[in-house]
Amino acid sequence: MRNPLQEQLLKAGLAKKSKLDQVAREQAKQRHAKSAPAVNVEQAEAERIRLEKVERDRALSAERNAQAKAQELRAQVRQIVEQNRLKPEGGIDYRFTHNGAIRSLLVTDALRRQLANGSLVVACHDSGYAIVPRAVAEKIEARDPAMIALDHGRNASAAPDDDDHYSQFKVPDDLIW
Repeated sequence: MRNPLQEQLLKAGLAKKSKLDQVAREQAKQRHAKSAPAVNVEQAEAERIRLEKVERDRALSAERNAQAKAQELRAQVRQIVEQNRLKPEGGIDYRFTHNGAIRSLLVTDALRRQLANGSLVVACHDSGYAIVPRAVAEKIEARDPAMIALDHGRNASAAPDDDDHYSQFKVPDDLIW
């Protein structure tokens, strides 16, 4: 079926019937060719959605793996502390700050001195704290540094800078702390 313009051109003799038929076939081919890419657009959209889902699943899987690894490290730290902690004993209250709050442990005089010089370290354990040797604290710190609550040996590197700064100020001999 031709459009009215083609009919008028044919009647006026300005176009040939074979030429009009050829144009009509080309137009029909173009119409049919356009429908095929529409299917490709739908396929491309479906493929894009599938790829987004695969990427989202991959991200969720990576997050779950990271959480599982963190949980495994916490379990390792808990086991290390449980196996190597010193028994809580003593009558001296040893106070330290952790997470902005003052905490305390009961220790003996020997434990207090070892904590002060850095050979013993206070680590977080369950809902409380445990005293562990320095070698164990290094293992804990390799897995989760946040589990170390008090380590005077680690802070020893900062002390010389403070000493150098404060050495210029003279302290009177009669000052009592």
